[in-house]
Amino acid sequence: MENIFSTAVSEQVIARIHQLNSGSQPQWGKMNVAQMLAHCNVTYALVYDQSIPKSNAFTKFLLKLFVKKAVVSETPFKKSSATAPIFIIKDAKEFDAEKQKLVKNIQKTQALGENHFEGKESHSFGKLTSQEWNNMFYKHLDHHLRQFGV
Repeated sequence: MENIFSTAVSEQVIARIHQLNSGSQPQWGKMNVAQMLAHCNVTYALVYDQSIPKSNAFTKFLLKLFVKKAVVSETPFKKSSATAPIFIIKDAKEFDAEKQKLVKNIQKTQALGENHFEGKESHSFGKLTSQEWNNMFYKHLDHHLRQFGV
């Protein structure tokens, strides 16, 4: 798995994002490109936006039991995989704004680095290792960039 905390990998992912344009079409799935970028930004909102309520203990237990491994492992996501309701983007989004926001989120995450994320609590899965955070961040971005052919 590529290391999203490294400058080279972050820059490579950002370069792929810059290949997108407002007319980019998905190879699978229902989201348009602006919705996809907004969808990817949800991951970072769950990390950086303290106003988003955390899952309750029972929900977190179920997510850890049934979902965590699929999200934080190195196994790629399948096309058109199910997603949590908070990640479903149905309304119109502004392409350039979502793109800029995602680039800034990637840069912030890379600048904070692996040590910042080691043992950091996630909204859904409890404490994760920096490797699990990396897998979740990189795998999700790579999945959706491949969805749009970049």
